[in-house]
Amino acid sequence: MSSEFSYQDIAKMIDHSLLTPTLTTAELEAGTRLAIAYDVASVCILPYALSRCCDLLAGSTVAPSTTIGFPHGGHHTAIKIAEAEQAIADGCQELDMVVNISKVLSEDWGYVRSDIDAVVQLAHAKSRRVKVIFENCYLDNSHKIKLCEICGELGVDWVKTSTGYGSSGATIADLRLMRQHSPSSVEVKAAGGVRDLDSILEVRELGVSRVGASRTKSMLDECRSRLGLAVIDIDDVPTGGY
Repeated sequence: MSSEFSYQDIAKMIDHSLLTPTLTTAELEAGTRLAIAYDVASVCILPYALSRCCDLLAGSTVAPSTTIGFPHGGHHTAIKIAEAEQAIADGCQELDMVVNISKVLSEDWGYVRSDIDAVVQLAHAKSRRVKVIFENCYLDNSHKIKLCEICGELGVDWVKTSTGYGSSGATIADLRLMRQHSPSSVEVKAAGGVRDLDSILEVRELGVSRVGASRTKSMLDECRSRLGLAVIDIDDVPTGGY
């Protein structure tokens, strides 16, 4: 495993996850502040809190993101479209959309394709990017491969392993399979189970470009320690909302 990496290489792989339904408003805002301090790739936040998150992220290099059809994917396509429209209106730059898992398992590929395409077309028309969540713990390899093929044909921006709320999260085998069966234009995101720096480095070697994480602080503190960088003091980092 390569040991050559910069702090930014690792920080800009992380989508800081603020999706636990019990998080309070204060905790969501504190989490957004932490993401700014550590200069991660994005904050993926509960949809209702997205507008406030965008205000806090203004002027930073951290992108606001949220979820569509989360966490089970069973929403009617029209509802996913409405969610995407609201998210874009609120300032979202990246949308993490769950496939219709029932339809995947039913192998109704026409429905699955149109469901994904509806959100992707809307988002791309507004210059937003889309991550399509498979929830691999419920799928066979044949389903995962077919989803990679559909996502490649539709020009999605990322294929993503999991919501983090299924029975298991990202596995090395799944990440290898998704990278192998996705075109180079489609990036791969790991979610669930990547909890320390060594895990990030391992999936990075596989070609993963993003990682969903709730343990952002401990992982990036470890990264800074290995690189001999100073500890970040969150209180010293100004944000638009503080």
